[in-house]
Amino acid sequence: KAGYAKFETFPVWNLSLLNPVNIAYEAATVDLKDVNMIDPFHSDAYGINAVNYNRDISSFPILKNILLKITGKDIYKSPTDMGVNMIKDCIIDEDVVKKAAIDEIIRRYYNTLCEYKQKNCEKEAVDIAKSLMDKLELTLADRQVARVANEVAHEKGINILAIELSNGTIVTGKETEILSCASTAFLNAIKKIADIPDDEYLLSPTILDGIYKMKKKTSYNTSYLLDLPEVLIALSICAVTNESVKKALENLEKLRGCDAHCSYIIDKGELNALKNLGINLTCEPKM
Repeated sequence: KAGYAKFETFPVWNLSLLNPVNIAYEAATVDLKDVNMIDPFHSDAYGINAVNYNRDISSFPILKNILLKITGKDIYKSPTDMGVNMIKDCIIDEDVVKKAAIDEIIRRYYNTLCEYKQKNCEKEAVDIAKSLMDKLELTLADRQVARVANEVAHEKGINILAIELSNGTIVTGKETEILSCASTAFLNAIKKIADIPDDEYLLSPTILDGIYKMKKKTSYNTSYLLDLPEVLIALSICAVTNESVKKALENLEKLRGCDAHCSYIIDKGELNALKNLGINLTCEPKM
């Protein structure tokens, strides 16, 4: 016999509407305008409040009728009934989960601000994301790595990218005449993680200068700064003969899960490189 059920991750039906985990789901779907709601069908059928979302609730009568015609039975009494979700039972440290959800809500708000700045979304998406921040009384200043990046950028008057390592240490990198701030921040962070002295070059000035001059001769870009993908390629080549570089690259995995913030919207190449490294980046909504 054929049947129908779905693995529904979010929202979590037996967490409250104001639980940061469920609000994080709304923050992730501002472009879809998903709104978490109490499932009225579930309340009527069982007298139990269950959290679901607007699209699932509005489409339930249609889906229920389709299933009735296919199976000849009234299988489900609510859209919540259709989902398989045991997430709440798997939470063993509520504080850790709430912090992760709050971090995600702030990241999503930053991302929405940047999307709006680049004309990739409507103002309504920004307003929705802001309202979700307000529900939990959150501000952008609650993102520590962003606060540090912005303070250093304001103090020095240059582009800055900051990376918060797993031990809470925040490492910054500034834009130079040759390197983007993402490149310098990455180099500083990986040296810190691999316990390589600050004054030791992973890429010698001679190598960087040679790559920069070649890029300037052959590129049609308006900026000739060496970006993160280019620095990663250079490091992979140097690792063949340089033990310190080899050691640094062996520690790349330790960047996964770190948070970072840039004082401006970086280009897609560097954004993708940071994503591939597992770094959670946010940017100030500035071009």
